[in-house]
Amino acid sequence: MYKFIDGGVTAPQGFTAQGICAGVKPGNKTKRDLALIYCDTLCNAAAVFTKNLVKSDTIAVTKAHLKDGKAQAVIVNSGNANTCNADGYEKAEKMCEIASDVLGVNKDDVIVASTGVIGEILPIEPIIKGAEKMRGTLSKDGGTNAAEAIMTTDTVKKEMAMTMTLGGKKVTIGGIAKGSGMIHINMGTMLSFVTTDAAVSADMLESALREAVEDSYNMVSVDGDTSTNDTLAIMASGKAGNPEITEKNDDYYTFVEGLTEAFKALAKKLAKDGEGASKLLIAKVQGAKTKTDAVKVSKSVICSSLLKAAMFGADANWGRVLCAIGYSGADVDVKKVDVSFKSEKGVIDVCKNGAGIPFSEEKAKEILLEDEIEILITLGDGDKKAEAYGCDLTYDYVKINGDYRT
Repeated sequence: MYKFIDGGVTAPQGFTAQGICAGVKPGNKTKRDLALIYCDTLCNAAAVFTKNLVKSDTIAVTKAHLKDGKAQAVIVNSGNANTCNADGYEKAEKMCEIASDVLGVNKDDVIVASTGVIGEILPIEPIIKGAEKMRGTLSKDGGTNAAEAIMTTDTVKKEMAMTMTLGGKKVTIGGIAKGSGMIHINMGTMLSFVTTDAAVSADMLESALREAVEDSYNMVSVDGDTSTNDTLAIMASGKAGNPEITEKNDDYYTFVEGLTEAFKALAKKLAKDGEGASKLLIAKVQGAKTKTDAVKVSKSVICSSLLKAAMFGADANWGRVLCAIGYSGADVDVKKVDVSFKSEKGVIDVCKNGAGIPFSEEKAKEILLEDEIEILITLGDGDKKAEAYGCDLTYDYVKINGDYRT
């Protein structure tokens, strides 16, 4: 139904991008920190944002600009979150004006975002000069530079592209994301910008976005801290030529499924690159009474600091899994719970019916030394399932965040 391909935010028809070092953060002379994404036609667009009551003013501006369901460009900086600033709204609007001038689009059709340190005044001059340097340089190859420009403590760029078929036409979805710390996504410092050439109405695009985010980005947690700046925005150019999706028909559900898988691909990259992390953890829950119960259990397990530390040490401490299930708030019969650990080195059962069973500690350690671990949980209460994405907790997490601002 869908196929992942090389590329990122510029893979769909109509989109170009660029990212450069503008020097937004004092002292930065080399790291790319300003990105532009552009479509050569006005797009249907939608976004979802953090539910944190403390929000960057970029969110207020973007919400206002998306009231008509339209957008044509994105401007985003790293190095400064533009949050908790008296002039934050004014600076966010100014960034849209800057993009408008450089790209020749209406300023109200610009999505704006920022990421970085909270509570420091955003310097606008570097953004003005940096955007001017990008005038005429946006290209199909510039998407990877844009992916780099939105990074903060990320250690790798996060981009994705995939193709699928809608109405007999090949449709492409592309995207970039950033996020490493302060990641406990609760949509409704993670940024993601997604593009598609699918023809889909603004209403259906927003609906699809909200459906797809639930089983993907909203299942990620690195450290339990929900950012002030979380923004996931999508633009659809319609250039694939498929019959426009204007209702919840077969094409709509196919699009949602593809979008969900695209988001999951980026979500796993976010989790694996958690600050200081050495392992991607995936909590897979099955046999729950309800989907809500499955979600509660999977996220509780993935958020457990004790379990995350055990996974860092390759310690098969399955009791920490049971403990996290017990305080998850899910309706669970703990005497029916089975737990296993799985990686490329194999799978090992460690708990049956809520109690420990004999297993090889040596084999368990071999499995848990891998850089991608699945925590398999069977509840035995029903047929609902969910999976959540996280990472281990290492010494480096404290090192990174002990002096993040200074």
